[in-house]
Amino acid sequence: MENKRTIIISGKESFVVRVLVKKVADAGVECSFVPADVNSIHAAFEDLALATVYLDEKAPISKDVLHFICEKADEKGIHVILIGEDGDLDMASGYISPEMVYKKFTRPVDNEKYVSANASFFEKMEAGDFKKSILVVDDDPQYLGLVREWLKGTYKVSMANSGLQAIKWLGKNKVDLILLDHEMPVTTGPQVLEMLRSDNETASIPVIFLTGKGDKESVMAVVALKPEGYFLKNIKKDELLQKLEEFFLNRKQ
Repeated sequence: MENKRTIIISGKESFVVRVLVKKVADAGVECSFVPADVNSIHAAFEDLALATVYLDEKAPISKDVLHFICEKADEKGIHVILIGEDGDLDMASGYISPEMVYKKFTRPVDNEKYVSANASFFEKMEAGDFKKSILVVDDDPQYLGLVREWLKGTYKVSMANSGLQAIKWLGKNKVDLILLDHEMPVTTGPQVLEMLRSDNETASIPVIFLTGKGDKESVMAVVALKPEGYFLKNIKKDELLQKLEEFFLNRKQ
């Protein structure tokens, strides 16, 4: 399983921390202690999906270091488990995006529940539960298949081959972004966008248009509809992935 590795950050490698590290490792997840200093945390955050912050008044983590942990977790998409007293948990939660906090445990932590939380996280990660979801809407099945192949390793991808199919799908499913073909027969991209914006359930879903026309007049017509952006259909895989990553990072700020 990709990235089946976690760390426990604490001001001190106490007996309790050593026990937690061992129990998580015994459950099949690579786990290690990382001291609460910026250099150690920075190195440990490479290719990491989950980190635990163990807050202990006997070995406190400075607010500057805690802020660094949370900032880097947000930036790199690392989920965090917090362990501490209620006041410490509330304080730490204020530094990090709620969506990045996987679990909170009050001290003294229930070891079995903590180990189970680690295991369940990686099960969910393998199932793609933490991936951003994208709905691609296009009447060209070959283009749909191509975009899906490009995105499926990074995102949870769904497809619709018409505007009406997309509207029906969105009636039962949630999505983080819609990539919408501007030039579709029957129900055009602009018509689909209008329907999305007029429904409270879908009004806030960001939409980026896909268009095969790159001339100034066509682009201005697309931009006038006020989507979150547009991509030309001749965009290459690496550029598309980079632009989507930038889009989601900007949405978090």
